[in-house]
Amino acid sequence: MPANFIENIINEDLKTGKYVGRVHTRFPPEPNGYLHIGHAKSICLNFGLALKYGGLCNLRFDDTNPSKEDTEYVDSIQEDVKWLGFSWDDRMFYASDYFEQLYEYAVQLIKSGKAYVCDLSAEQIREYRGTLTEPGKESPYRNRGVEENLDLFERMRAGEFPDGSRVLRAKIDMASPNLNMRDPVLYRIMRASHHRTGDKWLIYPMYDYAHPVSDSIEGVTHSICTLEFEDHRPLYDWALEALGIYQCRQIEFARLNLTNTIMSKRYLRQLVEEGYVSSWDDPRMPTISGLRRRGYTPEAIRDFCDRIGVAKSNSTVDIALLEHCIREDLNTKASRVMAVLRPLKVVIVNYPEDRVEELIAENNPENPDMGSRAMPFSREIYIEQEDFNENPPKKYFRLTPGGEVRLKHAYIIKCEQVVKDEKTGEVLEVHCTYDPATKSGSGTSNRKVKGTIHWVSAAHAVKAEARLYDYLMISGDRTEEEAGETDDFKSRLNPDSLHTLSCFVEPSLKIAKPGSRYQFLRHGYFCMDIVDSTNEIPVFNRIVSLKDSWTKTVAAQTKS
Repeated sequence: MPANFIENIINEDLKTGKYVGRVHTRFPPEPNGYLHIGHAKSICLNFGLALKYGGLCNLRFDDTNPSKEDTEYVDSIQEDVKWLGFSWDDRMFYASDYFEQLYEYAVQLIKSGKAYVCDLSAEQIREYRGTLTEPGKESPYRNRGVEENLDLFERMRAGEFPDGSRVLRAKIDMASPNLNMRDPVLYRIMRASHHRTGDKWLIYPMYDYAHPVSDSIEGVTHSICTLEFEDHRPLYDWALEALGIYQCRQIEFARLNLTNTIMSKRYLRQLVEEGYVSSWDDPRMPTISGLRRRGYTPEAIRDFCDRIGVAKSNSTVDIALLEHCIREDLNTKASRVMAVLRPLKVVIVNYPEDRVEELIAENNPENPDMGSRAMPFSREIYIEQEDFNENPPKKYFRLTPGGEVRLKHAYIIKCEQVVKDEKTGEVLEVHCTYDPATKSGSGTSNRKVKGTIHWVSAAHAVKAEARLYDYLMISGDRTEEEAGETDDFKSRLNPDSLHTLSCFVEPSLKIAKPGSRYQFLRHGYFCMDIVDSTNEIPVFNRIVSLKDSWTKTVAAQTKS
C-alpha cells in the first residue's frame, strides 16, 4: 500500500534526522463522553504509525474542562483503546499531570510580555475580536505592566475573583488574518471540582494552550489532529516558540464523516441525556462501546479504518463500507444457525408424533474446520411467516397451498391444509406432509424443489428476543457541518431505528455466551447482547443484514 501524506512527512523527517530517528505520537481524547467510530480512526492512525515505525504512542487525557469530565469516561476510553488492540504500556498521561508546569509556563509568558490579564467579559472579548474581514480591537487591559499581571494572575489562582471576571490572554496580534491569533485566552477562572485534582485549582488552561505544551513535555514528534485544528496550528507553534521549549510538529488530517451517522460527541451526549437512546453503549450508537455491544469486531473496525485511508480534505464515507467490513470478517468466523423471528407453526401430519430425529448441519460452509452440529427435528416446527403465502406473487418459491419446499438440512414438505382464525382470517397453522425419501445428505432423492427455507423444532426451540436495528439517522449524507449549528438534528432521527421481536432459535444456542456472534440464516449476523441477555431469555442484536450494498456499489463503479 502506498504511503499516505502523513507517512511521507514522517519519512522525510526520518531521512533528515529531524527528531533523531524518533517517531512518537499520542492519542489525546477529552474525557467528556464516550469515543465513537471517528475516534477509532484517530486511534488506529496514531497507534498504527507508532507500530509501523517502531516508535511510541501515548494515551493522554486532555482533562482541562472539569465541568464536563468524569472518571466514567476515562475508564471507557481505556477499555475502547485496549479492545481495538492497542497498548500504551506505561505511557498514560493527563494534562492535569502538568497543571503546575503549565501555570509556571504561563507566568513565564507574562514575564516576557507575551501574556496579560484581561477584565473583558466573554461577550466583550468576542466583540473586540473582529471578523474575518475586519481586524480586532485591542483590549484596554492589554498594556498592563508585568508586575500587575503577575499579581492578578496569582490572585486568580488564589480564588479572589468570581468566575468569568478575568482571563489570561496571549499577547499576539489583534489584526492577524487568523482569528485564533487575536490574543487568544490561555486561562479562565472556573470553580469546578476536577476528577483528579479535586478543588485544588480554580483556574484551568484552555485546550489550545495545554495541548502543545503537553505534547512538548512528553517529547511527541508528530502531533496528529483532525482538520478543524489546521487554523489553530499557528497558535500551537507560537506557544512552543514563545516558551522556547521543545517543538513538536502538528499535522492535520480529515476527520471521519459517515452517512446516516451522528459524529458529534455533543449530539451523542444529548441523545443519552434526553433518553432518545438507552445509554452510550446503545447498539444504535456509533460509539465504540455501542458498536462492540452490537457485535462489531475490532478486526472489522481496524480494517475499515485502513480502507478509508488518510486524506487532507473532508469527505463523507458510505456506512455500507463499514457494514461490508464486518460481513467480511464474520463470514468465516460466525457459525450458521437457524432462528425464526416471526414464527408460524407447521404441523407435519404424517411424521410420527413421538419421534425426534437428529439431523446434521454444517456450522459454516465457508470454514469446514468449524465442524457440524446435530439439530432435533420433530412433527411440529416453526417457519417464518413470510415463508408461507396463500396467494403468492410470481417467482415466489417458498411454501404455498399445494406447493413444496425443502426444509434446510431436512426434508421436502408439501402444504396440505391451512388453519385460520374463524373471526380474523389470520393463518394460525399450516399442515403439511413430508417425503421421507428426501432427507438432506441421504443421497436417496433425486427430487428437487426451487425453494429452501429454515425452521426450528417447536418442542426444542429456545425462546429469545431479537433486536433489529436500522440507522439512527434518516438522512444519508448530511454531516453536522453541512446541517449547521441551527439545525435540529433530532428531527432527522429515525423513529424506526429499533424493532424488538419475540422469536425462537435453535437449541444449540442454549449454551451461547454473551458477546458470541452467529449468522442467523437468511436474516443476518447477530450477537448475543452482553447487557440484557438472561438465562431465561437470551437477547440477540442484529449486527448487520446479509445484503451487501457496498459490494454492489463497487461493482457498478467498476463497470462504468
